[in-house]
Order: sequence, then C-alpha cells, then structure tokens
Amino acid sequence: MERLAGRIMLLWGARRHALALTAGAVGALALPPFGIFGALFVSFTLLVWLMDGQASHPESGWVVRLRSVFLLGWSFGFGYFLAGLWWLGNALLVEADQFAWALPLAVLGLPAFLALFFGLATMVAGLLWSDGLARLAALAFGFGLAEWLRSFVATGFPWNAIGYGAMQTPIMMQSSAVIGLFGVTTLAVFIFSLPALFGTRRGLAAGMACGIVLLCAHFGYGAYRLSTTTDDAGDDPQKIVRLVQPVLDQSRKLQNSDRAAIFEEHLALSSAAPAEGDRRPDIIVWPETSVPFILTENQDALVRIAEVLEEGQVLVAGAVRVEYSSPGSPPRYYNSVYVIDDRGEIRGAADKVHLTPFGEYVPFEDWLRDWGVENLVALPGGFSAAATRSLLSLPDGRTLYPLICYEAIFPHEIGDDVGLSTAILNITNDAWFGDTPGPYQHFQQARLRAVETGLPLIRSANSGISAVITPAGTVVDSLSFNQKAFRDVGLKEVSMPSWSDADRQTHFWLIEMIMFLIAVTSRNGFNFRRN
Repeated sequence: MERLAGRIMLLWGARRHALALTAGAVGALALPPFGIFGALFVSFTLLVWLMDGQASHPESGWVVRLRSVFLLGWSFGFGYFLAGLWWLGNALLVEADQFAWALPLAVLGLPAFLALFFGLATMVAGLLWSDGLARLAALAFGFGLAEWLRSFVATGFPWNAIGYGAMQTPIMMQSSAVIGLFGVTTLAVFIFSLPALFGTRRGLAAGMACGIVLLCAHFGYGAYRLSTTTDDAGDDPQKIVRLVQPVLDQSRKLQNSDRAAIFEEHLALSSAAPAEGDRRPDIIVWPETSVPFILTENQDALVRIAEVLEEGQVLVAGAVRVEYSSPGSPPRYYNSVYVIDDRGEIRGAADKVHLTPFGEYVPFEDWLRDWGVENLVALPGGFSAAATRSLLSLPDGRTLYPLICYEAIFPHEIGDDVGLSTAILNITNDAWFGDTPGPYQHFQQARLRAVETGLPLIRSANSGISAVITPAGTVVDSLSFNQKAFRDVGLKEVSMPSWSDADRQTHFWLIEMIMFLIAVTSRNGFNFRRN
C-alpha cells in the first residue's frame, strides 16, 4: 500500500487528473442500481493520495496550489457526476428532432457544473491539509460543506449526494433521522477515506479506531431503531392503497391524439378486481401528470372517474392545473395532484413548489429563449411554482404530504407541518429517463425521506418504481421498473420518532465543526513542526 500510495502521489499533469476522473467514476458504482458499497472506499482513498501529492510541493505559491487542488477536485467530481448522471440525456431523445442538439449540455455540461462543488470541497480541504488522520477530517469538512451548498445554490440539485452511498439498506439509513443527509455525507467521506492511512501509516491506529466506532454507531443505531419500531396499528392495515403503474412511453404521452386511450388505460387498472380474498382499495394513486388533459375543463372525465370509483373510494391523481387571471393575460399552468371522490368531485389539490429547471421552466427565460432554449414540457410559458406547499386532505380526514417528482430529493423541502400528515405522497414520471440508473436513484432518495420524517411513503411512478415504504425505509410492496400493473398494498398508520429538520441541520453543523477543529488544530501543529 505504501508503494502504491507513493506512486500515485508522484503522478503529475494529465495523468493526475485522469486518475482523479477515474476515481470519481468508480465512486458512482456505489449508487443504485449497482450499490457496490466498497467503491467509495477506493474512490476517496485515491483522492487523498492525489491531494497528498499536491501538498508535497510546498515550493508552489498558495494561489497555484489552491488552483491545482480545485482542478483535482473538479476532475474527481466530473468523473463522479458523468458516471452517475449520464442518463439525463435520455430525456432529450424523447423528442430528438427538437432537443438532441442539447445532449452535450445535459450529459457533459451538468456534470461539469456540479463538479465545481467538489472542486470547492477539495480547495477548502487543501487550505486545512496537514498529515495523518486530520487531513481526512479536512476532506470530510470540505465535502460536507460543498454538498450542503449543492442542495440550494442555483435552485439546488442534491442528486446522488455522497451520503447515499452509505445508506443502501434500511439498517444503514436510520442515521439520517438524527444527523440528516449531509451529516451522513460528512462522516461517510471521513470513513471512506480511512484506507488512505495505510499508505502513509501516520495516524493509522487512531484512524482505524475512529472508523470502527463510527461504523458501529451507524449500524448499531440502525439496528436499535429498527428493533424499537412499534406497530400500534395492529396486524390489519387501516387503508388499502392501489398503486397504478401504467408504463406509458413518454413520446406517446406527448401525442394529443392518444389522450382518451391513455385515460382509459388508467381507469382499467383502477377498476380491476383485487386478488381473491383481498379487500378492495380505499385509495387509488395515479402517477405525475397521469390525467392527459385539463381535468377541470373536461366534465366527461370526472363523470368517468365517478363511474369507476366504488362508494367510499378516492382517487389521487397527478394532473396539470390551469389558472386564468385577468382578460388578455396568459393562463398559468401548475404541475398538480388532485383528490377526487366517488361522485367525481375534486375535494382537494396541491401544486408543485420546486420546479425542474429546463424541464418545467427556463431560468433566465428572456435571454435563453433568444438562443433557442425551450422547456421539455410544451406549455406556453412553462409551469408556475406554487407559493407554498399545500397538504392533501382526504374525505375521511386523513392528510397526505405531497412531493411531486424530484421534490423528493430535497430534505429541506419538507416542512414541520409534515407531522400533521398520515403519510408522504410522491408521484413521479421517470419514463423520461428510460431503463437507466435514473429511476433507481430517484427511488432510493425518495425512500430516505420516509426515514427522516418517520412517516410511511406512498410512491406512484408511471414506469416505476412504485411502492409503499414504512417509516423505517422498508419496502412493504412494490412494482418493478417497467412492470405494467397495479398493486394493492396495506397502509398502516404508524410513525417513528424523528428529529425535526432544524435539529438535523444543527447536528450536521456540530459534526462539521468537529471536523473543522480537528483539521485546523492539526494544520497549526503541522506548520509549527515544519517550521
């Protein structure tokens, strides 16, 4: 290991950046659908040794060294995001004649932009770099800060945060209920970097001890929380939820001529008889934008829904909502979810708050449209965002907390009023991305919101993955990707004790402060010894 570390430290120029890019790409193997836990140990070990090599040239000025360390982190991040997000290009091929020209921007441009955050992470770590165990604390501090910034800068895109690589099974997910995604990310980077100590031997014993303690705490708390889960609802679920997964090709959904047939396909899956001996569903859930027209302007559609629903049943369906203002002003469109009862009456609605850039709206619209940049969703002016998130009230008094599509990847999008809800509802349409890692990554991230909030999650996706998930992150039942079917799943109204988002953020910053103090104390001592 020492010989290998030495050879990596001595790399220079293009070979250093090529290895950093490769190391980042290897780390993406820890993400779904691969889930190779050891990949990030390899990835961050190589990154530490590459940064050691940069730090071994003190004759360079601060500006030169920080620039070099930033570019090293950028190369690492570019490899990580390129390998983890290449599938985004599939959305542009749905209407290739209009959007294929933008393929390089999605496949290469977005990873290049997101890699700036990893460059910032290594630059911050470079300012605190010393030797031994403390340099791993510096790296953990830098990545924790960068991933936190990535969650809200430029509207935020915390997709595939490093912490997800350390939360692949329910026992590994429970720590997020206490320290949140970014707290897990900080500690995960520290642990993933520990094998680098074998290359220099300095701080090895202390590092292994810290690693064992942290891993035992991570898995131990997970086992404890899972073992103390109480099921106050008893053996029988209070409600049966039918997940409708129609698996409609996105190009077909965009065709106006096929809308009536698409609507009937949803109704057919909704009205199918349950399995012999099973209860009929109480709540039927359709995916995002499953209603292929403006529902409030199509009374016949509401009549058809009333014909299909049995007494007491309710339909929760994704649809486009339109709002007209003053005469002469263009209408406003919202990506919404409706609650419709057995009489065909709309009993409630909620609009999407956090829109998808370039999918539902164009940032800097006036300027970019002059360059031919358009939305993937063909609506005049795109979608409008709701000012606040509304809860969905069901006729029986139960409440759902709606997260539409990729809103589920933002931990901070969930407010304190989530405690008033029976369950989280996530409807989405991942058919844009085809049979790629995208839908699997999206599913894992939505799953973590159940663990963080301590509430069950109901998820309906056009092409999958649809599921009902317990507050512990366990999948009760699901429909596989591209499985056209319905699934009747029992929803038990149980919850688990959970910290608030403010508490999780406080714990995250405490972890960051500890890492910073370890790094800066060692840095000062390192400078003293060197002088």
